Amino acid sequence: MKNPFNLSIKSPCQENFQKFTPTAKGGFCGSCEKEVVDFTKMKSDEIIAFFKAKETQNVCGRFNNNQLKTYSPTPKRKKLSFLSAVGLACLSLFSFGTAQAQNTSKASDNSGKNNSKILQESQESNITVEGTVTDGELPLPGVNIVLQGTTVGTSSDFDGNFTFPQKLKKGDVLLFSFLGKESKKVVVTNQDSVYDVELKIDMKDIPHIIMGKVATKEVYKSKRD
Repeated sequence: MKNPFNLSIKSPCQENFQKFTPTAKGGFCGSCEKEVVDFTKMKSDEIIAFFKAKETQNVCGRFNNNQLKTYSPTPKRKKLSFLSAVGLACLSLFSFGTAQAQNTSKASDNSGKNNSKILQESQESNITVEGTVTDGELPLPGVNIVLQGTTVGTSSDFDGNFTFPQKLKKGDVLLFSFLGKESKKVVVTNQDSVYDVELKIDMKDIPHIIMGKVATKEVYKSKRD
C-alpha cells in the first residue's frame, strides 16, 4: 500500500489469546483454525511494513486500542541530479539576497508597528482568570493550565483551585490537561471571571486489547492536493 490506510476491527473476537498455541507471529486459534498476529508490541513503522508487504484480506490480529487508526507510509524521496542541485543552490542564493534587501527597507516601518502593537496588547490584557477544576464530583489537583500558543501556565492546587499567573485578554484560550482525562479549552471572556472546569475521563487513554479480523481501508488523497 502506497496510500495512507486505516485499520479497524468491526467484530471483536472473544476467544482467550492466552490459550492459543504460540506461533512465530502470535498464536494459533483452534476455533478459527488460523494464526492470529500479535501487533501489540509492534511500532507504527513495523505495522506499516507488515500491511505493505502482506495480503491482508484474511488477517486476524491482536491490537492495543490506540493502534487501530490511520497510518501514513513515508514516501521515498527522489534524488536530485547534479544540475538540479546547482540550480536550486543558485536560486536560493538569489532569493536570500533579494529577501535581505527587502527586509532592510521594511525594518524601520515594522519596528514602529510592533511597538504600537505591543502597547495595545498590554492595555487589552487586564482580565484576571481563576477557578476550580473537578472531575464532576471531586477537585482535581495538579491539572496543567497553559495559555494556548505559549509556555505560560500554572497548575491547580490540592483543592483544584487555580489563579492564572498573568493578566489575559478577551479571546485568549486556556488549555486544561490531566493524565487520563480529556483535555479542555476555555475561551476567556471580557470580564474578570471564576471558571468551574470539569474534565471527563478520556477512554482513548485507557489501554485495552482488541482482537479479530482486520479491516484495512486505503485513504486516497485528491490529485489536486
